[in-house]
Amino acid sequence: MTATLPKPSGTPETTLDEGSGRRPGGFVPALEGMRALAALGVVITHVAFQTGATSHPILGRVWERFDMAVAVFFALSGFLLWRPHAAAARGRGMAPRAGRYLLHRAARILPAYWVVVFAVLILLPNAAHTASFRVWLANLGFGQIYVPYTLTDGLTQMWSLAVEVAFYVVLPLLAFSLVWLRGPRAHWRVPVVLGMGLVFLGWNLLPVPTQEGIHADNWLPGYIPWFATGMLLAELVELIDPRRSSRELPRWHRVAGNRWLMWPLAAIAMLVSTTDLAGPAGLTHGQPWQYVIKMTLGAVLGFGLLAPLVLRPDIRHPWLESRVAATLGRWSYGIFMWHLAVLSIIFPVFGIIPFRGHFILVYLLTVAFTLPLAAASFALIEEPVRVWTRRRFG
Repeated sequence: MTATLPKPSGTPETTLDEGSGRRPGGFVPALEGMRALAALGVVITHVAFQTGATSHPILGRVWERFDMAVAVFFALSGFLLWRPHAAAARGRGMAPRAGRYLLHRAARILPAYWVVVFAVLILLPNAAHTASFRVWLANLGFGQIYVPYTLTDGLTQMWSLAVEVAFYVVLPLLAFSLVWLRGPRAHWRVPVVLGMGLVFLGWNLLPVPTQEGIHADNWLPGYIPWFATGMLLAELVELIDPRRSSRELPRWHRVAGNRWLMWPLAAIAMLVSTTDLAGPAGLTHGQPWQYVIKMTLGAVLGFGLLAPLVLRPDIRHPWLESRVAATLGRWSYGIFMWHLAVLSIIFPVFGIIPFRGHFILVYLLTVAFTLPLAAASFALIEEPVRVWTRRRFG
């Protein structure tokens, strides 16, 4: 996943709470910057593979594990999409109706995605030459993780988007299953969400039968722990009365919201993930126990990076909240979708031989040529469709 991935949801900006400086239930600007970093991290891991940088004896495993950026994307989706349900369970507003929610998700994801699929399967030579009807159907319908050998050049990163879309579909069912935990019983939602994440860590230990070329660990159940990380943060954010000042916050809140504790913890999780504990080097499929460890480390990474941003929104993060970071965050969906197609073109256009080095040069060229496409995608497709859908359907 790699992941991930689209901007999961928009939340309205609210004014700072005068008593605490917190934004109760509102937009957290630093999340845009974190989304931007995650998107650029996904680009790093793919460029590293294509240039052979992953074969470096030390840094190779680090570049390889930037695919853990998918954990951040999934946690972001879990947090942003689950937060309205967490708030509604405590009497703070109403959760969106399932039909309206799914309509807005479709409007956010599908048009720009379909443009990329058509462009790649028609214009990219390696993809066009192997684009059978089955490949077309699987990629247009997010079935590439269920139909064997349909992940194709320029679109292989879309496996994580297929997982993301599956989560979008399942989320209303998850919300309905916890609808009884409201009001006085809402405090039980934290252990229930945490328990769900822990239970699904064992998904890959199950003997799930699949066709050749398909791995069940690429399905939604295998990534529930990463989504549950964001859902847990949403519950924790709404657990605290937003009118309380930062001095009145409980100790666990101050610890989890401390960036000087949580970001080093996330860095440690990232470094441990570069070892064989989280799976072998390269694209070799790991053992089930290695998968469990990788999922655990990804959950720690996602929690560690996001917790200080959402639990302590009164603390400023200048770069993550900068205009550049906000812009890249808005373009992150386009960056994610277009970068592999651009990467495949960079090599022949600039006369660079794949797997023969030039990692930094190829990375800079890929980002430089991906950003205009991402900007166009946002300005010409994503934002106009979003605005039209909101005006037409509310």
